[in-house]
Amino acid sequence: MIIRDAAAGDLPAITAIYAHHVLHGTGTFEEAPPGEAEIAARVRKVQEAGCAWLVAENEGEIVGYGYFAQIRDRSAYRFTAEDSIYVRDDVRGMGVGKALVQELLNRATERGFRQMIAVIGDSDNVGSIGLHASLGFRNVGVMKAVGLKFGQWVDVVTMQRPLGEAERTLPN
Repeated sequence: MIIRDAAAGDLPAITAIYAHHVLHGTGTFEEAPPGEAEIAARVRKVQEAGCAWLVAENEGEIVGYGYFAQIRDRSAYRFTAEDSIYVRDDVRGMGVGKALVQELLNRATERGFRQMIAVIGDSDNVGSIGLHASLGFRNVGVMKAVGLKFGQWVDVVTMQRPLGEAERTLPN
């Protein structure tokens, strides 16, 4: 498996992977899958901000993607990133997500971020929660019943992992 920066040719696969999660999962609270043009705009925004949008490629096929970006636009958040990952349904549990998150952590640390936040849709999303915990994230809170999807209330789990010097020093 290769983890690399996303390119224009990856957009159909990224769009399809995300559409599956929108239509069948509670990991995202979007209810209508965005089209390829919207996904292209999202990728461009993340990459133009100097953050990473990565794909996992296995035998020439995109099997997952992930990205990180500054968690909020306000300047005080400039050292805190949020990650998002989505894995093709037929390869879940095979290490794709973990490889993506590990590379996102590496890239965010290199870029100077000090904290990574994972905002995980659904407290029953044991796969994503376990994956993040295995990489040193700790649960910092649950927002109960803040989303309504598929006719049910859905929680949001927030996990956090320090990067680099974290809060031990101030950035230069």
